Amino acid sequence: MNKYHAEHTWVRLEGDTALVGITQHAQDTLGDIVFVDFADIGKTFAQGTVAGVVESVKAAADVHMPASVEILEQNEALRADPSLANSDPEGAGWFYRVKLSNAAELEGLMDASAYQAVTG
Repeated sequence: MNKYHAEHTWVRLEGDTALVGITQHAQDTLGDIVFVDFADIGKTFAQGTVAGVVESVKAAADVHMPASVEILEQNEALRADPSLANSDPEGAGWFYRVKLSNAAELEGLMDASAYQAVTG
């Protein structure tokens, strides 16, 4: 189950790691995504800080971490085909596999219905 950050990113626990990506709403707003600039593997980020950039034909947008993490892996399939962030933003279009630094932060994130209420 995804949890959502106000900056239009999501996080989903998968065992002892988690996946992070942009939301359906974010990709709807951006339009056709053409490039993803990833942060380096091994870097750590505090919740809400910028950890990459996504560029579309309309604009560039920062990717904010929904929780404090260490990056373990970048989605190489997304690097090769940035349109995955459009076609499946909350699935195959994930950005990072991460190790959470503070799992308690997830309690402060929105569930799907709360996020939907914020984004309309």
